[in-house]
Amino acid sequence: MLNLALILQDSPDPAQIQHLILSFIWIIPFIILFFLLIYILPFWFICKKAGFSPFLSLLIMVPLGNLILIYILAFADWKVIPAPQALWQPPMQPPPSFPPQS
Repeated sequence: MLNLALILQDSPDPAQIQHLILSFIWIIPFIILFFLLIYILPFWFICKKAGFSPFLSLLIMVPLGNLILIYILAFADWKVIPAPQALWQPPMQPPPSFPPQS
């Protein structure tokens, strides 16, 4: 920040400006990669759990690709096997004389 404050003063030195721009050029791709990973990683696991190819989550890098991916996940038939219904048992019913009659 000190370099930026020095540049914004009276007469900026061209060498300082060039140094500042070159440092930003090296930092910006890492920032972009970090935010892409934050967005792609959850969709990677969602696609994998839904039975789709996890590489479908790379659509997020395409402009409006996130909308396409959301619509694919929302309206497609998921290729997962549903849980068997035989394991589910209804809750126990109270006896017919509940509450006790006085």
